[in-house]
Amino acid sequence: MKTDARSDVRSLIIIPCLNEAKHIEPLIAKLEQALRDLDAQIVVVDGGSTDGMREIVREIAAADPRVMLLDNPKRLQSAAVNLAVKELGQGYDYLIRIDAHGDYPLDYCQNLVEEALETEADSVVVAMHTMGFSLFQKATAVAQNSKLGNGGSKHREGAKGHWANHGHHALMRVSAFEAVGGYDETFSHNEDAELDYRLKKAGYGIWLTDKTAMTYYPRSSVSTLFKQYVGYGRGRARNILKHRSMPSIRQMLPLAVVPLFVGAFLAILNWIAVIPVGLWAFACVGYGFWIALGQRNPYGPLAAVSAMVMHFAWSAGFWLELLNFRNRRIAS
Repeated sequence: MKTDARSDVRSLIIIPCLNEAKHIEPLIAKLEQALRDLDAQIVVVDGGSTDGMREIVREIAAADPRVMLLDNPKRLQSAAVNLAVKELGQGYDYLIRIDAHGDYPLDYCQNLVEEALETEADSVVVAMHTMGFSLFQKATAVAQNSKLGNGGSKHREGAKGHWANHGHHALMRVSAFEAVGGYDETFSHNEDAELDYRLKKAGYGIWLTDKTAMTYYPRSSVSTLFKQYVGYGRGRARNILKHRSMPSIRQMLPLAVVPLFVGAFLAILNWIAVIPVGLWAFACVGYGFWIALGQRNPYGPLAAVSAMVMHFAWSAGFWLELLNFRNRRIAS
């Protein structure tokens, strides 16, 4: 495809964020090439930052009219994208979602638009590679980049370009986004998978590209990682309850972790009850040592710990949301 075709369509680059003073200026600078190559505008949708980020964006916007700041009183990322499309989406062909905590190639947006034009996809999603800096981040990155942490998810591992059901949100046709009602703002997590479900059900095409990808930086402590994955588990449960859809096999396996832990307390009656949870822990640690030895990665054993935190938190979040839903139904 001729790159000139990219300028025939208009793209709205949306950056939802909160307190990203350290990252926002270099991120916008990295997107300047996209502004030159595409007929695009950047909108930073802020959830009420107090770290000076708003002032930084205002200074950038004063010097470049292609950058603007928009307030997001609901603070959620899903609400930020919805608001940007509602306020500014008219006249744009595509929205491109950029997360402030990620890193992107200089030609990221350009490749997304080219893929959308070439495939005529309504949504172009990308693979997400995780990278860390601190010891715990590096171990978590190893876990999230492996089947131990991602269950073989194509948009986590990367794959040849293909039509998919889900992936990390990158580009979407504005008309398709609006036709299905945008993100469901009752979802604080997993809003992307929920929207992908509605897109597919409405007949829209989702293309997982292999032409570009983004880099994600994981949480830097056990507590923040645990909280994040509890949210993911709750979001997945909400998705399943809303659409009455069955979870995949790779999602069902970690669901068993919390029941295994609960069952282990029966060991006071019979020691056999502790075997299932012991096998799960042994499998995780064994996989971690396989990473260390087979891939010569010293973070393998600690990656097993990160994976166990993710499994348990995801399972806990799922069952908490399921029980909460059941209690709401009983109360009504």
